[in-house]
Amino acid sequence: MPNSSEKPTAMDQLIETLDLEKLEEDLFRGKSPQNGWQRVFGGQVIAQALMAAQRCVAGDRHVHSLHAYFVRPGDPTVPIIFQVERTRDGSSFTTRRVVAVQHGKTIFAMSCSFQIEEPGYDHQMAMPSVADPKQLIGEKEFRELFLAQAPESVKGYWSRERPIEIRPVSLTHYISNEKLDPNAHIWVRTTGPVPEDHHYRTAILAYLSDMTLLDTSLYPHGTSIFDPQIQPASLDHAMWFHRPSKLDDWLLYTQDSPSASGARGMTRGSIYDRDGKLIASVAQEGLIRKRANA
Repeated sequence: MPNSSEKPTAMDQLIETLDLEKLEEDLFRGKSPQNGWQRVFGGQVIAQALMAAQRCVAGDRHVHSLHAYFVRPGDPTVPIIFQVERTRDGSSFTTRRVVAVQHGKTIFAMSCSFQIEEPGYDHQMAMPSVADPKQLIGEKEFRELFLAQAPESVKGYWSRERPIEIRPVSLTHYISNEKLDPNAHIWVRTTGPVPEDHHYRTAILAYLSDMTLLDTSLYPHGTSIFDPQIQPASLDHAMWFHRPSKLDDWLLYTQDSPSASGARGMTRGSIYDRDGKLIASVAQEGLIRKRANA
């Protein structure tokens, strides 16, 4: 953490957000950064719930999957209470269920599974061949080049300091209403060091896994989540942790959206490290509803 005379960075704030306050056995309290957002970022709730679950599991078992539902929008002005249920402790696998509560109502529910380390078969899909992040323009250059005429909602999103830096391989989606194939390749990295503790590493990976997924489901329709005619929201989120990673370099987040229907878009994602190692897989369905006055 920074010295008292230094202003905390966005990464400092994220780590502090993940350091939940223990209220009682299996009961924790988390806060949200006051960054002006109207609702809590879904990745934050996933990460905090995972931190709560991990604190209720023996240290030799690591999370290998989680399945979550977003029930209500989170209120960033009040704390979130996380209640952990110790569903099962088996010889190899452990299951936990976490419920997040605000204003007396459930806003989020998640089940996650943990496993002891053991050897076995090993294979993976190869990482796609895309431009290196050093060949792409950074967020600062992106703002200077393309955001001068952008809507205020877009400017507001990109102007805030964030703990995760994003470098899309293609910027077409951001600067035109061209209808594109539902595929995206995005380089992501933390903007500061990540603690060595594997609890924080997996939680921060879960945090960033909720980024840009809804956008990919809107590519074929020539619009984005910043369109005021679109009502976007994450509905559910699943994640599988395949291999450990220190998160100390760029990660490639490759995404595709196989379907959109019924005002919902479904997106799949694969997260690779710079060495081409597949470290996690993601699936999410989100609301992409056209507003009534659209």
